[in-house]
Amino acid sequence: MNRIETDIQERLIAIERERGVKVLFACESGSRAWGFASPDSDYDVRFIYTGPASHYLTVHPLRDVIEEPVNAELDVSGWDLRKALGLLAKSNPPLLEWLDSPIIYRQDEGFVKRFRVLARDWFNPNACRHHYASMARHNYREHMRGETVKLKKYLYILRPVLACAWLERELGPVPMRLEVMLDTLVTNKSLRAAVEKLLELKRETPELGEGPAIPEISAFITAEMARLQAEPSAWSAASRPVTELDQFFQAELLRLF
Repeated sequence: MNRIETDIQERLIAIERERGVKVLFACESGSRAWGFASPDSDYDVRFIYTGPASHYLTVHPLRDVIEEPVNAELDVSGWDLRKALGLLAKSNPPLLEWLDSPIIYRQDEGFVKRFRVLARDWFNPNACRHHYASMARHNYREHMRGETVKLKKYLYILRPVLACAWLERELGPVPMRLEVMLDTLVTNKSLRAAVEKLLELKRETPELGEGPAIPEISAFITAEMARLQAEPSAWSAASRPVTELDQFFQAELLRLF
């Protein structure tokens, strides 16, 4: 275990001790989990926790998010289990991505196994596509202007664009790692070569700045954005009974308390 991993474990232990909570699952989210971290990228640690029993026996609900002070290396935050289950009811894509993270810092194996089964049952591809299409449109408007671009922003547009294609092909929940989607979805050799070159540059450069637009990537993104615009996504609520989530929540609290 290296220094930063030790720091992360110590931070999780401190959170449990100082706030009286239990961390059930903690993982890496963001560029390190997506597979294109820069040498100076920070660590985005995300976790699911339960509070003490008293937190769930109050007239007024207590805060259900823990957000630690951010520094140059660590960005640590978590969701209470009840909040996580409420988001799961909406097939929240970031939460689903956490469960596919290649970097796990802490897990109650029994809980995680049960939660993954529940997440699979509540996975809603239409809701997820709506999320990723909105993200792609926002990033495209913000970062694809003019003849020069912030090169790393290509990846923040490319990822949700590919996520939409992944969902349209009915391949299941969107994988955390970008290269899994590239391997499955990108068959154009010149496009793949351009993306690989950009990924290598991103991984090797501490602060990847602006540069000339990359024709192969720009053309692909522009075409995909036009297609997404022509085929707007519609969010649809899950049809499963919410009592499933209530029963899961109650069973986990009884097990822990």
